[in-house]
Amino acid sequence: MSKSRWQPYPAYKDSGMEWLGKIPARWEMRQLKYALSRNDSGVWGEDPDGDGTTVLRSTDMTVDGKWAIVEPARRKLSVAEYASAHLQVGDLVVTKSSGSALHLGKTALVTSEVEALDGCFSNFMQRLRPRTGFESGYIYWIINSPIGREQLNYLGSTTTGLANLNGSVIGSICIPAPGIAEQRAIAAFLNRETARIDALVTKQDRLIALLQEKRAALISHAVTKGLDLTVPMNSCGIPWLGESPAHWRLLQLRRVVSQFVDYRGKTPEKAPNGIPLITAKNIKHGIINFDLSQEFIREEDYNDWMVRGLPEIGDVLVTTEAPLGESAQIVDTRAALAQRIILLKADKQQITNDYLKYSFAAGSGQGELWSRATGSTAIGIKAYHLRDILVPVPPIEEQEAITAHVDCETAKLDALIAKAQQMIGRLQEYRTALISAAVTGKVDVRGTETKH
Repeated sequence: MSKSRWQPYPAYKDSGMEWLGKIPARWEMRQLKYALSRNDSGVWGEDPDGDGTTVLRSTDMTVDGKWAIVEPARRKLSVAEYASAHLQVGDLVVTKSSGSALHLGKTALVTSEVEALDGCFSNFMQRLRPRTGFESGYIYWIINSPIGREQLNYLGSTTTGLANLNGSVIGSICIPAPGIAEQRAIAAFLNRETARIDALVTKQDRLIALLQEKRAALISHAVTKGLDLTVPMNSCGIPWLGESPAHWRLLQLRRVVSQFVDYRGKTPEKAPNGIPLITAKNIKHGIINFDLSQEFIREEDYNDWMVRGLPEIGDVLVTTEAPLGESAQIVDTRAALAQRIILLKADKQQITNDYLKYSFAAGSGQGELWSRATGSTAIGIKAYHLRDILVPVPPIEEQEAITAHVDCETAKLDALIAKAQQMIGRLQEYRTALISAAVTGKVDVRGTETKH
């Protein structure tokens, strides 16, 4: 954060809170409960026998406290329930129960658009209504800042023993309390500056989406057309497979894979540590990413669970549902495989592991998978249907040339994607730091609307 742009207050004093440090000299520290006229729990009612009343839930807001109302719940409420939980502009709705620390304590501000839904809030939420002298927008930023969320997570865990909140816990957090004019200035400043940051993040997200589309198109073109566009082409008559070089073979997967290993069955008991468990969640964009999910099984369960077939370096994994059709290769055999994944051992006389992986990532491979998928609520593909999918198979030497080309070109795109992701990370860090600095008085934002 640039000191030349955001200046400190002229004088500070000790806040009395070791974790907070100094606050502006004219500010006070208060428990949140003294800033509220209402601090109450929501309602759930009964299943509706008609349209019902909109009841907002934790799933209707994002982790950073924005509304994301797509399919809100509709419930039958009594007159008393409706009256007690009806939302109005300026109310704050807090998530007080969640299996994730990221979502516990997230808080959304009721806007005029939300009020127009004429709705209420669920019993897993807490409604806060500020009293005169406190600005809803300022309290919104306080609770969604690190000093608010960290207090809620700490108190919610130590008070109840579980990651849960209640009105008493929420009311007990300590907040810096400037005058109402400063609260409004801080809220307006953060609304303005975070909107600018969010717009930059959105721009980087769009760039990443475009790069990933380009990456997918590159793979699809190479795997279905090859590298030499002067050779004669043949069409197999299947739209998603299109034309391929005439000298290529179109074979069922069973013809080029020597072993299919399906781990469907009883899931082994999870453990806090041990052998990493690769789940469908871990397979994304052609790699196994343990940052997306971390689960383990016990060492003593490994051999029993993997009795159907141990993975080898290079073996290809394909997700069979939720999500369908993600693929990656084994890079470390010290791992167990969960359900919804099939391991494929390539017949190396017919196809290379690298080319096989890319064939699933290509549009032709995705088309084949989805054309043979079944299910109403959870779309998936059975192992015996997977064996029947068609794969365009060039000669081995051509496969190697194609994968070398794709490896090289996708590496360039992946570097650009990584750069954009790093930019998003820096922007999000800056956003968090700016919110903390503003609500704790580390920077004086009064009058900034006339300067910037």
